Amino acid sequence: MNWTEMLNGAIEETYAATDGLMGMVEDGELGWKPATGENWMTMGQLMFHLTGSCGACCKGFVTGDWGMPEGVSYEDMAPEDMLPPAEKLPTVDSVAQAREMLAADKVVALEMVARAGEADLDSKMVAAPWAPAMNFVLGKHLLHMVQHLVQHKTQLYYYLKLMGRPVNTGHLYGM
Repeated sequence: MNWTEMLNGAIEETYAATDGLMGMVEDGELGWKPATGENWMTMGQLMFHLTGSCGACCKGFVTGDWGMPEGVSYEDMAPEDMLPPAEKLPTVDSVAQAREMLAADKVVALEMVARAGEADLDSKMVAAPWAPAMNFVLGKHLLHMVQHLVQHKTQLYYYLKLMGRPVNTGHLYGM
């Protein structure tokens, strides 16, 4: 298996489809969230989350820099700080901002795949700081980060469907 080719292809496809879906949102809809159920992110919070769902995490796995404030580690965090309720999550100010942030995160994701190199992607064992028992090869962790973006891209797709937008499978896959 060639991790570099597989990851780069998955990154290109997923970010393109995500950006296309983001382009279907209007600034006035950033406060929208599903009417039933609880603990839903608003559209703006979801879009913010999409912009750090892959590249920023890839950077953590490749470099060890998880973007934590000086002196703070995952071991010191309470579970509710790692997974806060939706109302505590940050949001974007505009669709344009979200799309710019997404493009920047894509650059980071691609840079991290290149920086890791095929040998480390295929053999270097690493664990996420929030799940130290999950020790996998680096390539598998980066693939999980692409899958994290895919999951939330699908959430955006269903938000658009719930809003009555005429989206279909082509939109979901960026076709």
